[in-house]
Amino acid sequence: MTVVSAKHALEAAVEAARWAPSVHNTQPWTFVVSEQEIGLRADTDRKLRESDVSGRELLISCGAALFTMRTAMRCEGFEPVVRTLPDPDRPSLLATLRPGTEAQADETIKALGGEIERRRTHRAGFADVAVPDGVVERLVLAAMEECARLTPVRSPDAIRVIAGLTQAAQGVQAQDRRFSLEMIRWARPPDSSRTDGVPAQGYPREAARTDPHFPQREYAWQHGWGSEADQRGATAVGVVALLTTRGDTRQDWIDAGQALQHVLLEASAYGLSAAFHTQALEMEPLREFLRIQLCSGEYPQMIMRLGVTFDDKDSIRRPLSEIIE
Repeated sequence: MTVVSAKHALEAAVEAARWAPSVHNTQPWTFVVSEQEIGLRADTDRKLRESDVSGRELLISCGAALFTMRTAMRCEGFEPVVRTLPDPDRPSLLATLRPGTEAQADETIKALGGEIERRRTHRAGFADVAVPDGVVERLVLAAMEECARLTPVRSPDAIRVIAGLTQAAQGVQAQDRRFSLEMIRWARPPDSSRTDGVPAQGYPREAARTDPHFPQREYAWQHGWGSEADQRGATAVGVVALLTTRGDTRQDWIDAGQALQHVLLEASAYGLSAAFHTQALEMEPLREFLRIQLCSGEYPQMIMRLGVTFDDKDSIRRPLSEIIE
């Protein structure tokens, strides 16, 4: 292993991590890069203090960045050596990663790496195109590899329950001014030069309703922002899936983030996009109801819908100068 190639692998990993998904595109991470390893740190200034009191969503976002770095490093020809939560005295240090032995990336890893910058979050209904069962099974296996469980919800009654809980949570949050102000802090106005948050073209001004209805975040709250993209026909719910973990510790949240990004990159390679619904998971009584009634006692970390969309949106990310310490 040459010093030059290892250094390039570290640089490629940090560059790739910028494109990981995060709640409201807060990008709540920073990186400390040396000649030998990368330290992934939680940027707690970007924590959602109203909707994410425990920091669960922040750590899921950072876990997604960690899996992205692992994938990029493998694409550069190195097996990553990872330590999560390596120092109890530094709780913001979530993981360290360094190049290990040289290893040729296989076609699966290369395919995942090719989707890192192409993957996009969807915020509307899907086209009425069936998702093959074989693809869903691949996504289930992807989550399993990262110590999490992805469960496709097949029962129409269960799907209606999840949609109803999402509607209920959205309705309660909409009445909470602090919740609303926190969310719109991360909604970018049209033509904004910000490099974080959700851009106005990133969600429809009026999304077509799915049946059952899965409401989207009201990023346009009292502003009328949003894209004018034609949503006619994009009313399919898609495949509803629950991402769960056996425990609910900081390690489990990081694992959930790694599993989430593995699933998303795999889905993107098959032409699928994902829409996220975390409203009910941000209200502990509703999250507990889901855990007991629909998740077999496991802890729900993400509710998502997977499907086909023909949208082609741009994405924004902070420059490296802002995220490297």
